Amino acid sequence: MFEAVYARPDGDSPVERFAETAAEYGFDGLVVRNHGDALAEVGAESLSERHAIDVVEGVEVRADDPSRASGFVGTHRESKTVVAVHGGTDAINRFAAEQPAVDVLAHPMAGDGDVNHVIAKTAAENGVRLEFAFEQVLRADGGRRVQALRDLRKLRELVETYDTPYVVSADPQSHLHLRAPRDLVSVGQTVGFDADQMETGLSEWGRLVERNRRRQSDEFVEPGVYRRSGDDEDS
Repeated sequence: MFEAVYARPDGDSPVERFAETAAEYGFDGLVVRNHGDALAEVGAESLSERHAIDVVEGVEVRADDPSRASGFVGTHRESKTVVAVHGGTDAINRFAAEQPAVDVLAHPMAGDGDVNHVIAKTAAENGVRLEFAFEQVLRADGGRRVQALRDLRKLRELVETYDTPYVVSADPQSHLHLRAPRDLVSVGQTVGFDADQMETGLSEWGRLVERNRRRQSDEFVEPGVYRRSGDDEDS
């Protein structure tokens, strides 16, 4: 199972502290998904070796309108293993759901954003994962927590109805925000998820990483090697 985090300078803790804590909690991997204007020096390979956890370089695109978001997605797609789009408005949510190049629509219910049956169905058709971000459930109280629970329950119903792929995260900005997988499973029950569904959402990050690494490897051509247009087609 994987967690996806915001490390310094986009969060409060350095990548290494996240990796150390996530490994202690039993995670298999860690996706560093800082926003594009606050990217971190990840050093994924050395961190993975030191802490016995797969540290993955990702990005979360943040933009005010779909045209700018599209440009940022294109910029990061070749260099980052996981590309998410920061949701929270109807226009950005629709854009992300329509783009097969996008891996994850992050916190789509934040701000003024919403997810309806069209977005859920479109995301399923394009393989875009919707994120269940449990930040407000874990770290807010009162009306904000109640609203977050209501939003996540609605999102769960849509995901189940349209078989939309999804990921789960505590949305941590500090290593102190990390929660062990078993603790997140308990939190998921507050929005109607069972243990298997929560584990599926936590594991989906890892499946994305494996798929995207395979695609990056398949698309790599050594310098001086000419690939004909039909060389990568199935026979």
